[in-house]
Amino acid sequence: MAEPDLEKTPLFDVHVASRARMVPFGGWSMPVQYPAGIVAEARSVRESCGIFDVSHMGRVEFSGEGAVPFLDTVLSAHVAALRPGRSKYHMICNDLGGIIDDAIVYRLSDEKCLLVVNAGNAEADMDWILPKAEAYGGVDVEITTANTGMIAVQGPQAIEILDSLSDGETSKVRRFRIGEVTVAGISCLAARTGYTGEDGFELMPPANRLVEVWESLKAAGSAECGLGARDLLRLEAGLMLHGSDMTVENNPFEAGLEWTVNLDKPGYIAGDALREIASTGTEKVIAGFKMTGRAIPRHGMAIYDGDENVGKVTSGTHSSTVEADIGMGYVTRRLAEPGAQVEIDVRGRRVPAQITELPFYKRS
Repeated sequence: MAEPDLEKTPLFDVHVASRARMVPFGGWSMPVQYPAGIVAEARSVRESCGIFDVSHMGRVEFSGEGAVPFLDTVLSAHVAALRPGRSKYHMICNDLGGIIDDAIVYRLSDEKCLLVVNAGNAEADMDWILPKAEAYGGVDVEITTANTGMIAVQGPQAIEILDSLSDGETSKVRRFRIGEVTVAGISCLAARTGYTGEDGFELMPPANRLVEVWESLKAAGSAECGLGARDLLRLEAGLMLHGSDMTVENNPFEAGLEWTVNLDKPGYIAGDALREIASTGTEKVIAGFKMTGRAIPRHGMAIYDGDENVGKVTSGTHSSTVEADIGMGYVTRRLAEPGAQVEIDVRGRRVPAQITELPFYKRS
C-alpha cells in the first residue's frame, strides 16, 4: 500500500486490484511489476502490446505570445522551428551546461506548448524555469499544470489496438507528433512517442476518465506493465534514465546527447557554456557494453582498463530479448569505440566486457 506522503495516480486502486507490487518512485506510489513478472511484461511489449501508467510524469503547459520564444531560452531544442503538432526530445540545462532533466516538448499550436518532464525532477525543473519566466521581459507567458492522466501504450500491436478503439483515428498521428483522438469514446491528446524502442503512443485523457481508458485498453488485449519492465525495455533500446545515466553533473556532450542541443539560438541561457564544452570536448563519454564473462552489471560498479579505473556503470541488467547481460556507463573517450575490451568490478571480481553500439535492441 502507498505510504501517506506519497502521491497516487488516478489508477492507484486499479493497480492494487491487479495485485501489482507498489513502490515509492519520484514521490509517487507506482507499480513496479504485476504477478506475471517483469520478464513477461517486457515480452508483451516486444511481441504484442503493453500499457504503463505514466501519470506521475510532470505535464506543464506554456501559453501566450511569449511561450515559444521563452522556451527557446531554457530548453535545448529549437522550439520556434517546430510546427504545431510536432515534438522534440531535449535537455533542460543549467547555465553551466549541466543536465537538470531530459524532457519532451510538444508544440500544440502557435502560442501553446506542452512540456513533459520526469516525475522526480519536476520540482527542480520548475525551480529553474519559473524565475526565468518571471524575468522574461514582460512578454505574456502563462504556465499551468495540465489536468490529465497519462498512459503509455507500446508494442507492435499498439497501433492496431488503439485504432480499434478510435475508429482508425490514432494511426493518422505520425511518429513524434501529437493530436487529438477519441479513444473508447473519450477525447485524449495522443503523442506518438514512448520509452521502450517500440512504436506506440502516450495518451493523455482527462484525469477523471483515465480509469475508463485503461480498462478499455486491457479489454482490447493490452498487458499491464510496471516500472521494472519499463526500465528493462528502455535500457535495451539504449535510452537513458535521468538520475542514473545522466545527472546535473553531466552535460549533453559527454552523455552522447549533443544531437538534442541547438547552439545557434540567440538568448539560450545555457548556450555559452555548451559552446565552450563543444569546443574543448569531454574526457569521458557514455557507452554501451555487453558482458563477455558471467555477471550482471549494476549502477555504480567501476569500469577498468587493466589497472586503470576508466569509468563507472550507470545502468545494467540481464536482457532476455538480446540474451545478454548489458549495461551503460561513462568511460574514457578512447575506450568508447565498439569492440574495446574493459572489465567491470562486480563485488571485487573483475569480469570482462566489450563496448558495443547502442541500442542493444532495435526493431527491424
